[in-house]
Amino acid sequence: MLLFLSGVLSACATVDNRRDPLESMNRVVFSFNEKLDEVVVEPVARGYQRFIPPPVRMVVGNFFSNLDDVVIAANSLLQLKFVDAMASTTRILINTTFGMLGVIDLASNISQVSDIDISKRNEDFGQTLGFYGVGSGPYLVLPLLGPSSVRDAIGIGVDSTFIHPARAIYTNLDLLTVRLPVTTVEFIDKREQLLHLDKTLEEASLDKYEFVRDAYLQRRDSLIKDDGSAPAEEEPVNFEEDEIMIDD
Repeated sequence: MLLFLSGVLSACATVDNRRDPLESMNRVVFSFNEKLDEVVVEPVARGYQRFIPPPVRMVVGNFFSNLDDVVIAANSLLQLKFVDAMASTTRILINTTFGMLGVIDLASNISQVSDIDISKRNEDFGQTLGFYGVGSGPYLVLPLLGPSSVRDAIGIGVDSTFIHPARAIYTNLDLLTVRLPVTTVEFIDKREQLLHLDKTLEEASLDKYEFVRDAYLQRRDSLIKDDGSAPAEEEPVNFEEDEIMIDD
């Protein structure tokens, strides 16, 4: 869901259908996700926003952001981005200790008021595979999780199973009483943070499926090639003249 919403406003382009050979199936899953979001996920997220005080929501968001930094640090290291890996590791150490298990994002505050760049990075195992030349494969819409690709779906599985602390390191935690509730709260928190995008997304395109797909693919290409070291996966995509550039 985070992937589905985070890149929506980043770009608008026309992508060759070679990257979406499973479009018929993807549209069915996309419609299912839309209906599920409309009936269940969005109302729950709006209730969370309405009844939970902003300071509490900020604490929850910071806590899960600190856990995500473990995934980012590991994938930065796998991509030989040692500066980024050190920055993310420093964030984890500062926020986990002085930030009381990440509920206070001291690392971002330090980065804003000093020359020390320990700002939040963005790396995952899908990007790691892309860094080593693994092609994205066909575009794929995952149930509940939203837009992805064959490569990124594998990346989600690896990050969730082997790297993310809540679901990989502490494997002895009970599934029903600890791990599932924690994952649910994380999901709702991330959906709540992106509620402000809903109206703009609805008005952005006549074909919402195409808009989300094109934005996602363009953003993923940009993230993987951010330092120019990743090999090109395929021929460049020809975009329309009214393309909106991505902000990394």
